[in-house]
Amino acid sequence: MSQLQSLAQKIIARAAGRNTVDVGEIVICKVDLAMFHDSSGPRRLKPMLEELGAQIWDKSRVVLVMDHYVPERNPESRKIVNIARDWAREQSLPNVYDSQGICHVVVPENGHISPGMFCVGGDSHSTTGGAFGAYMFGIGSTEMLGVVVTGEIWLRVPRTITMNWSGRLARGVCAKDMMLFMIARFGINGANYEAVEFAGSAVRELSMQERMTLCNMSAELGAQTGLVAPDAATIEWLGLNGAVLPNGIENLQSDLYSSSQQYDFDADVLGPQLAAPHSPAHGVPLVEFANTSIDVAYIGACTGAKLEDLRFAAQVLRGRKVAPGVQMLIAPASLKDQAVAASEGTLQTLIDAGAKILPSSCGACAGYGQNFEENQTVISSTARNFQGRMGPLSTEVFLGSPYTVAASALRGCITDPREVMI
Repeated sequence: MSQLQSLAQKIIARAAGRNTVDVGEIVICKVDLAMFHDSSGPRRLKPMLEELGAQIWDKSRVVLVMDHYVPERNPESRKIVNIARDWAREQSLPNVYDSQGICHVVVPENGHISPGMFCVGGDSHSTTGGAFGAYMFGIGSTEMLGVVVTGEIWLRVPRTITMNWSGRLARGVCAKDMMLFMIARFGINGANYEAVEFAGSAVRELSMQERMTLCNMSAELGAQTGLVAPDAATIEWLGLNGAVLPNGIENLQSDLYSSSQQYDFDADVLGPQLAAPHSPAHGVPLVEFANTSIDVAYIGACTGAKLEDLRFAAQVLRGRKVAPGVQMLIAPASLKDQAVAASEGTLQTLIDAGAKILPSSCGACAGYGQNFEENQTVISSTARNFQGRMGPLSTEVFLGSPYTVAASALRGCITDPREVMI
């Protein structure tokens, strides 16, 4: 009988030049793609490469995205971004995206990720790539140096933890609610740096951008990576975004009983969730904080401002106005998503409701852009709400879905979106 292999093991085995790999063994993997941004990349890699006298192993497999410090708001930001721009020119890097949006959205929407790839990124939310059936995880600058020079990295083969969601999400409930529920249950270190695979009928029903939300926030579960096995929806989305699809996609599924552990959830009974200040793990049903007054409603970041997220917010706000005294801020995750939202009327719906559109960048989520003010209460679609991350220590940030953020902006207090959706 052949050895059972999870999706994670199958991808790692291919990268290691093996037929199979065992959980717990250490293997050397060839990297298909290395992604980094203006904060994690050139300003750290350039001096180390120069000290070693080393070169990039394969420039076609490197993607650089300027998204953290743009638009440049001060001399320090300008210095960091200019280092990245100058280095990109010096190296003649072919895949550079400057001020086009957030790396985790820009990279797949430009066709750089496809099922079965083994990828690394200089950012913890690089796990987003797993939505497309790729093994992708975040690494630090020293590890990235090794990858950039050798094209390889060592890896301990992880266990696979399956999060199996049956049923179907109700209207006004989405992938962000699923993640906040799971993080509340397991904690921010609950996955113990293993691979988490999302499966079941409810996951199959999700759009690709909703699957991106699941895999993105695997980082908040403490996973090394998050994965969704590719299917017809994956192939269609990637084809529309210019990805080169490999042969054998149908084999990129976990073998039955290959998971080390499985948890079962029922999407039919899931309601809107919140994470209270100051941790994504402080998850509770929204009703526990219903009617809490807010000052700011923020839709932004790779987690919560993709095209699908903007559409969710527009469903709530169409033909309505944000409550007096509430500041609604929207930073679309990419210029491409913003352009589509504009062409279909979604963006105008949000503007008409009173939203202010911010640049497509990491912004407030990374603490480099639009920060919040003293003593403000914020409802945000971002992935993290650690104290001091997005503003002063006195700022209180709740995490919710784009539906919830929009509903709360409408009423001026934390609101179950199902109460106001038409």
